[in-house]
Amino acid sequence: MGAVPKKKPSKTRARKRHSAWEASQIKAQSVQTVTCPKCGEQRLPHRACPHCGYYKDTLVVEPKATVKKVS
Repeated sequence: MGAVPKKKPSKTRARKRHSAWEASQIKAQSVQTVTCPKCGEQRLPHRACPHCGYYKDTLVVEPKATVKKVS
């Protein structure tokens, strides 16, 4: 048999747990972005730009090649 709780969790304790989960979901949806000073595209703060590959005026990663669709 599995573990069984000795007492039922109170309404307050359960509601605190649910409210913390809601707060984490709202925070995950509101991601802030900044403008890259090199190319002007939006990127995550404190990370290399995925478009140009620069971070603080230094090329740290090769930029992704753009694939053109042939019609």
